[in-house]
Amino acid sequence: MSVVLTIVLSILARSTLDIGISSRSEESVRAFSAAEAGIEQALVAGPLTGSLDNNATFNASVTGFSSGVSEFVLPSNLYSGESTTVWFVSHNGDGSLTCADGACFTGDQIQVCWGKEGTSAGLSLTPAIEVSIIYLTSAGDYSTAQIAREVSDPNSDRRGSNSFSSPDGGTCQVNGQNFAFKKTIDFGNGGLKILPAAVYKQPNGLQLARISLLYNTDMGHPVSIIGPSGSLFPVQGSVIDSSGSSGSSTRRVEVTRGFRELPGIFENAAISGGGISL
Repeated sequence: MSVVLTIVLSILARSTLDIGISSRSEESVRAFSAAEAGIEQALVAGPLTGSLDNNATFNASVTGFSSGVSEFVLPSNLYSGESTTVWFVSHNGDGSLTCADGACFTGDQIQVCWGKEGTSAGLSLTPAIEVSIIYLTSAGDYSTAQIAREVSDPNSDRRGSNSFSSPDGGTCQVNGQNFAFKKTIDFGNGGLKILPAAVYKQPNGLQLARISLLYNTDMGHPVSIIGPSGSLFPVQGSVIDSSGSSGSSTRRVEVTRGFRELPGIFENAAISGGGISL
């Protein structure tokens, strides 16, 4: 009887443990689903608190991404051919561009940092960078839009055939993250002088920078941007932070949402109001 009782108690203990694990697993799944639901709701309606039919609850908050800072790391790593946008102008609530709040960037240069720490410059898959600056020669007049490009390649062997410029020497660090390469793009005070002074010295002249990486088909690399001291970037999008709860389980999901922009395919297309002669 002692042996049988021991076996029965052991089975009961194991069954109770399995039920507890299963219950916590179900609560974890419900909490994660609630957190995802909070993200979806906040994308449409903004910050809010709510609940699901399975008694799970969520709490979602929305904050500005990189608002009023002079440097930041872009939220996603880039593979070869992928692009991301850095805005020099601010946005209204409906997504239209504005400089009415005085938050537009008017610095005379930017420094772009890219590449995972320790990346060698001599590898065939070392990332090169292309930065396209879109600006208005007459502030606020979109019919005067122009584009200027800077391309830089750390691989000296490739520069002989692609004619890219070499990056600046050394590495850089942004928000505690180290980057392998950097390139300063000077708008007017020496250096490239690629833009008219009237463009970058007044709000709503500079519009945005499209940053693309090239050659790194094996892995994504981080990118960051730095402005001059005292020159702040406008908000670049929104960060939605949602936490879901069910029973004793809590799960959290964070999503960064950028402003609307043209698909990357337009960067490889020729667009003209009239015919194109080759």
